[in-house]
Amino acid sequence: MRLFQNSSVIPAYQGRLDFLNSGKLSFIDQRDTFLFDRSCASHFLKPVLDCEPSAFFTNGNDLRLQRAWARENGLSHNANLDDILLAQIEAHRTEVFYNLDPVRYASKFVKRLPGSVKRCIAWRAAPSRLADFSAFDLMVCNFASILEDYRKAGLSTAYFAPAHDPVMDEYAVNMSRDVDVLFIGSYSRHHRNRAIMLDAIAAMQGDVKVTMHLDTSSRFTRLAETPIGLIGPLRKHRLPKAIRTISNAPVFGRDLYKAISRAKIVVNGSIDMAGRDRGNMRCWEATGCGALLLSDEGVYPNGFTPGSTMATYSSPNDLVSELNRLLLDHEEARHIAGSGYSMIRSIYSKQQQWIDFQNLI
Repeated sequence: MRLFQNSSVIPAYQGRLDFLNSGKLSFIDQRDTFLFDRSCASHFLKPVLDCEPSAFFTNGNDLRLQRAWARENGLSHNANLDDILLAQIEAHRTEVFYNLDPVRYASKFVKRLPGSVKRCIAWRAAPSRLADFSAFDLMVCNFASILEDYRKAGLSTAYFAPAHDPVMDEYAVNMSRDVDVLFIGSYSRHHRNRAIMLDAIAAMQGDVKVTMHLDTSSRFTRLAETPIGLIGPLRKHRLPKAIRTISNAPVFGRDLYKAISRAKIVVNGSIDMAGRDRGNMRCWEATGCGALLLSDEGVYPNGFTPGSTMATYSSPNDLVSELNRLLLDHEEARHIAGSGYSMIRSIYSKQQQWIDFQNLI
């Protein structure tokens, strides 16, 4: 199988990637730097991570990376990203196109694919009511409610999950965990449940060590954190004082793994995207790096069992109570963290993910 996997770089990560790629000009060097940093590696299939010759990987929206390939392969210097990605697929003689960025590269792009492509599969784990996915053979993700929406729209669907990145094992073995409570994720006052939850955690600072790495990607939130936000209507978008004092810059890739490896408990919270369904990336990252996952109640993927491989909370007050209880009961906390780590490595291995993907074909 000649596999082509296309992904994307989120704006918040682009600065880190550009720094890591300083002085690197070739497509291979830049792509390998990205893969080594492991950002979103739970989504990347085993042949890609193993650098098998039959597998090709790129980030189709990374202008610097894609222009490097275009330059090396004789394309016009002003070729657009769609044409570069299409040329890569043609040159690779792709048989299976696995697209992690189907909103940008939707049906209009799929209809241009060469005849060598026999199967087009797209991962999309978020509501996408305005996007056209009709040209894809299959839509996949690990949220049942989102898959049901796709089915109602007449699309073929299948359940497919992220996997444990084996590089996480290097971080999971760390026993020197000096951070009691860690949160990594986005912050916006539009995500009310998460904002209330973070307020409750921040109030614990002093009695326990709390660390947050917040991606304030909202334009209003970013402006509000500048001196402009001290007065006027932007004030309501500022981080609460208790959160601001423990907030750090967002982390990605190996820096994210390292941050989790220092934490005893990683708090997770949904953003009202998929109803009662749960299973965002933090679930895989927290358990995979050996921390205890404490997340909001809901319907979790197979293996994520409250009280056994993870812990759950039902409200901000319950969250604080659970944190205090688990931080006092070191033996139970270590047992749950260890069970979660063993579970994620066995049920969600890269080998099993690759077998599941081949079954989709």
